[in-house]
Amino acid sequence: MIGIIYRPIVTEKMTNLQEKGRYAFEVDPAANKIEIARAVQKRFNVTVTNVRTMNMKGKTKSQMTRKGRFVGKTSHFKKAIVILKEGDKIELFANI
Repeated sequence: MIGIIYRPIVTEKMTNLQEKGRYAFEVDPAANKIEIARAVQKRFNVTVTNVRTMNMKGKTKSQMTRKGRFVGKTSHFKKAIVILKEGDKIELFANI
């Protein structure tokens, strides 16, 4: 169950939403909302009220080098936005 959550998604938009009790995580593509909620509750000791998931498509990236154009692709991943109970908080950077 713990292996469902891969990493937190830390962007400017998600940092602003953390003040409202919303946190984003990159999760296992095969996980459903119930499994994600249980994993977050178990790992961070909080109460989850709502989970929203979305499948993010990989993007094509290109870079010009001396030897020509280099084309690559980023991986697909599943993103989950977790809404916590009023007053609960996840300290993502408590150890830093």
